[in-house]
Amino acid sequence: MSLSVPQNGIKADNEPIIELFVKAGSDGESIGNCPFSQRLFMILWLKGVVFNVTTVDLKRKPADLQNLAPGTHPPFITFNGEVKTDVNKIEEFLEDVLCPPKFIKLGARHPESNTAGMDIFAKFSAFIKNSKPDANEALERGLLKTLQKLDEYLRTPLPDEIDHNSIEDVKVSGRKFLDGDEMTLADCNLLPKLHIVKVVARKYRGFDIPKEMTAIWKYLNNAYTREEFINTCPSDKEIEIAYADVAKRLVK
Repeated sequence: MSLSVPQNGIKADNEPIIELFVKAGSDGESIGNCPFSQRLFMILWLKGVVFNVTTVDLKRKPADLQNLAPGTHPPFITFNGEVKTDVNKIEEFLEDVLCPPKFIKLGARHPESNTAGMDIFAKFSAFIKNSKPDANEALERGLLKTLQKLDEYLRTPLPDEIDHNSIEDVKVSGRKFLDGDEMTLADCNLLPKLHIVKVVARKYRGFDIPKEMTAIWKYLNNAYTREEFINTCPSDKEIEIAYADVAKRLVK
């Protein structure tokens, strides 16, 4: 599948020609489960640049794509014909070249926003890949602990939410995302992973992010209202399919 984003977008003459290649889903065409693909997809969408997206079926990778980026799996981009393959370097490159005043800056203002929740996906992977019942409880506790840390970060007001001249203390943050009311690079990295955790843990372990972690649920629900997230996200079914062989059954 190939499409232009945003739909009906008109590319200015001096805008770069950008193509994003992402992993295809089980049908070979739809968006597949890949948080790194969604991360770059979100960044380009948030930047407001016109770009093309091509889903790549890894089972039947076209010859022209193998010639374009031999030995490389999506995601990768071409920028004015030049292939770029490292996700972290692509993020840095896009932030550098798609810059103000024409394009918005997506870097987080608070360094802590870049590391919030960074260990959640590793704890989740250990939890979901475990097949030993006697280890399950400890791994679940490890996941809960790191989710709690994220909930606390989202709940804690950022420095710019605190008015030191006011007699009223701001005890709970009112922001929508990690670094404020707008998405940043930090959200592009964390949100796709956090959504996978929510979908897969529920499907294969009957585990839900606790309702009392209200800041995390508010964060996810804010993401679900944004086209930059929902239009770049694979379906829940695709995520479940991707983890069907990864999620281990608990067997004695």
